[in-house]
Amino acid sequence: MAALCACSRPVADTSRTIVVWEQEDAQVAPYIDSVFEAFKKLPENAGIEIVRTHYQTEDLRSQFQAASLAGVAPDLLLGPSDTAGLYAVSGFIMPLDGQFDFSRYNKPVVEAITLDGHAWGVPVSNGNHLMMFYNKKFVKSPPRTTDELFAFCAGPAKQLKLDRCLAFDMGEPFWLMPWLGAFGGWPMDGKTPTLDTQPMRDTMDFYLDLKYDKKYVPMECDYNCMDSLFKENKAAFIINGDWAISGYQKHFKKDFGLCVIPMLSKTGRYPSPMVSGKYFMVSSGVQAAKMPLIKRLLEFYTSKENQVKQYQVLTRLPALKAAGSAPEITSDEVSRISLDQILKGRPMPMATEMRAVWDSARNYLGMATTRKLSVADAARKMQENTVKKIDEMNQ
Repeated sequence: MAALCACSRPVADTSRTIVVWEQEDAQVAPYIDSVFEAFKKLPENAGIEIVRTHYQTEDLRSQFQAASLAGVAPDLLLGPSDTAGLYAVSGFIMPLDGQFDFSRYNKPVVEAITLDGHAWGVPVSNGNHLMMFYNKKFVKSPPRTTDELFAFCAGPAKQLKLDRCLAFDMGEPFWLMPWLGAFGGWPMDGKTPTLDTQPMRDTMDFYLDLKYDKKYVPMECDYNCMDSLFKENKAAFIINGDWAISGYQKHFKKDFGLCVIPMLSKTGRYPSPMVSGKYFMVSSGVQAAKMPLIKRLLEFYTSKENQVKQYQVLTRLPALKAAGSAPEITSDEVSRISLDQILKGRPMPMATEMRAVWDSARNYLGMATTRKLSVADAARKMQENTVKKIDEMNQ
């Protein structure tokens, strides 16, 4: 608790200090600080302090919950929408309807932060979605279908003697969802989990085929492992998020390539990655007198100028409609391909029930892909455990 209080202790008058917690990658921090510094330099903002603290993703969730219960929460939280539902129903963040004009932002990115008819965050970026990247040293033109992808893996990739053809985090259900969509499924219908389904069984069978039969993917590989395989020229393709684009551009330079995840030849459907973005959420503990200052900061942070700058520095698509049509963005091939992938995706469910889905899917997906459970049993237990967790949450 002392640590929480220390993180939240203002450096000056609390009415002129904004405390921000975030979970961004290290390469994003300089951009955030540059916008904060530009805001502080405006004449009307003389004397304002902005205190930013970084946490790992899961640490941010637990620390923010603890700080909110203790009454020492930060003013602003910067992160994705997947935990916003939990914060909203717990009363830790405030609905922002009436405080901001959400019609200025792209509709899908607003939908991803909307629950029970209220918007719970101000969109900073549009996307946070998975797509495919490739090494142009090995791949001359990207595959449009999984048949084309697998033909490359069975032929040229073997001749190149790569460790694996394709790398992605098969143990993390966020990477499962695009393929589940391609097989005609989705993890939630409203607030009801839909995991014990034929599409889920087909998706896990697809994983097993890639891993054990075709051997196109690593046997055991988490995020850091897949990232290393790709960067070390040991895999031709990787499925990763838009957050990785700028890092791969710097690493591969002219050999960096990106494309939408190929259409699943078996079904004729494109994989549908979950789409949301990054958002500023406002603590429910913020006093009304401080809201004009916070509103001014968030409108400045998501201004057209800063949204364009964000794309140029971080290669993240803007959430602001006006920025999306800026020539600096529309003329760029990376933004065009990333937007194409977004249009094939689906909004990430904000319902609090998704926390139970993530936890159960992660556990039983791992048991299926290591052959500790049959696919049928894994899908059944995935559903049963999710329902049980939801019941416990609602008690």
